[in-house]
Amino acid sequence: MLTVEGLRSRYGRIEVLHGIDLTVTSGEIVTVVGANGAGKTTLLRCLSGVQPVTAGSITFRGEAFTSVPAHRRLKLGLAQAPEGRQIFTNLSVEENLRLGAFLFNDERVHRDMENAFNMFPILKEKRNQVAGGLSGGQQQMLAIARALMGRPACLLLDEPSMGLAPLLVQQIFDVIQGLKALDVTVLLVEQNAFGALSIADRGYVMETGQIVMGGPAEDLIADPRIREAYLGI
Repeated sequence: MLTVEGLRSRYGRIEVLHGIDLTVTSGEIVTVVGANGAGKTTLLRCLSGVQPVTAGSITFRGEAFTSVPAHRRLKLGLAQAPEGRQIFTNLSVEENLRLGAFLFNDERVHRDMENAFNMFPILKEKRNQVAGGLSGGQQQMLAIARALMGRPACLLLDEPSMGLAPLLVQQIFDVIQGLKALDVTVLLVEQNAFGALSIADRGYVMETGQIVMGGPAEDLIADPRIREAYLGI
């Protein structure tokens, strides 16, 4: 589904990604864990096309993707729910979802919205409310649902548990795990290493702009170095 090779990126003269290699296979949930400032968000921004790549390559569904403009990547099947949700706070819940489906003008849009409401019943209850009045957890649900309205083959999720109460974190992770049944491949970036690895098939550990470890999620959870550095065990 997604292959990244030797990916480098910089902000001005400061390089923040130093040759990232990773793969995501169709149907997988893959997570990238690491401390704040490791470069995880920059990696996703490169994949979605809003951060310039200075070296390396991105291949998506077998096609060269590195130079594809950001606005075309969704049409090709790659969507992102960004860090901090970034919903349209002055629009209603339903209007946010319709904007997520801006590429489409067919009968499936209504069905997609009903699927989103089935996934997040609270959004249906609040469909006509201004999105800025939602709680943090509800806004995160809306950000994920809005991204899914674009019918992605692969969904990039950036820190979906940030700032949420533990009960809501578990609910969000349950939803992410359920995306496999919808044939949506997921690349998840998270500081909550244990929660992310618990639902993932594979994981990568990122430190200071580099991948320092990778493998099956269960192996990473069992690794003493990961347990000490990221799981607090």
